[in-house]
Amino acid sequence: MTGRGPLAGIKVIELAGLGPAPFAAMLLADMGADVLRVERAQLVRPELKEHVSWDLLNRGRRSVGIDLKQPAGVATVLQLVERADVLIEGFRPGVMERLGLGPDACLARNQRLVYGRMTGFGQSGPLAQAAGHDINYIALSGALEPLGRAGNAPTPPLNLVGDFGGGSMFLVAGVLAALVERASSQRGQVVDAAMIDGSALLCTMLRAFRRVGEMAATRGENLLDSGAPFYDVYATRDGKYVAVGALEPQFFAELVLRLGFEGDARFGAQMDRASWPAMRAALSARFLEKTRDEWASLEGGGACFTPVLSPEEAPTHPHNAERSVFVEHAGALVPAPAPRFSRTPSVLGAAPAEAGAHTDEALAAWGIEGLAELRQRGVIR
Repeated sequence: MTGRGPLAGIKVIELAGLGPAPFAAMLLADMGADVLRVERAQLVRPELKEHVSWDLLNRGRRSVGIDLKQPAGVATVLQLVERADVLIEGFRPGVMERLGLGPDACLARNQRLVYGRMTGFGQSGPLAQAAGHDINYIALSGALEPLGRAGNAPTPPLNLVGDFGGGSMFLVAGVLAALVERASSQRGQVVDAAMIDGSALLCTMLRAFRRVGEMAATRGENLLDSGAPFYDVYATRDGKYVAVGALEPQFFAELVLRLGFEGDARFGAQMDRASWPAMRAALSARFLEKTRDEWASLEGGGACFTPVLSPEEAPTHPHNAERSVFVEHAGALVPAPAPRFSRTPSVLGAAPAEAGAHTDEALAAWGIEGLAELRQRGVIR
């Protein structure tokens, strides 16, 4: 299953897991890689519906069921490794080694393999074996504490910062960098992507601001964390919300003008924190005068204004619609692949597949022989 994108011809093995590793595999598949998702054979049960087409993260790749508890199953994966460019796994440290599929075993079979590892706390350190989720990783990295409004507890940002921002995106960046380096060295390597590392790195600008005193240690009192009234969300008459981000003086001036506050003393000194409470009160009252959609006239200029759309509303916004930010795929409206390439565009592959849906087809395509015997022995399903 190859695409037309910039990674066409690259073969990837994905050891099936949850969250960040599958999202990374999805991105590679969108870019044209032939990604083979290896599911535990025990999950290949057509009568169950745990792994069906609702899971959008599984799009664009074929699924095979292999029993990794059997030596023949491990041997089958190692045969795949010999033919692969990349392997991605998202298990706790040591699990792949115990299966006989750790980096040493795989690189011994294919020295050009890029071996991508996705964990929460990393491959080393006192917490390497600890259980955790996004909220735990970003709490420990310092990314969670600054998030939230003044006087309130930190607010978890869904699982976007740890799992996907600090996890998947850094795994993909590492895999792509290793593939580029391999072109000259002809050797693969291990990519150790940890959500605690990535989410910490995402806070580089925050740490720079705090270092020079441009950002207070108290959450909700700064330019970008809802402290500034000109960078915040406001309720409208219909109970919906709008967002303003008029940080620069020229954008602030246009926001003030468009809202009818020109010459109002409350808006005379944008960066005077003493004026922020009165400024916020005035903005709050003004936005309550109309519904969210009635404020649409503010869009598109220099006021840095946008409506706050729900995931269901976002696809129908004129900008998103014209740019095809969301597309129909396999009966669902999904985000289009990103980023966009001028010569080798990404393409949406097959619909998310049930576990093991392509076992015989995909293994044969990868050059694995003796499938009938493997199936008879329960090694593949």
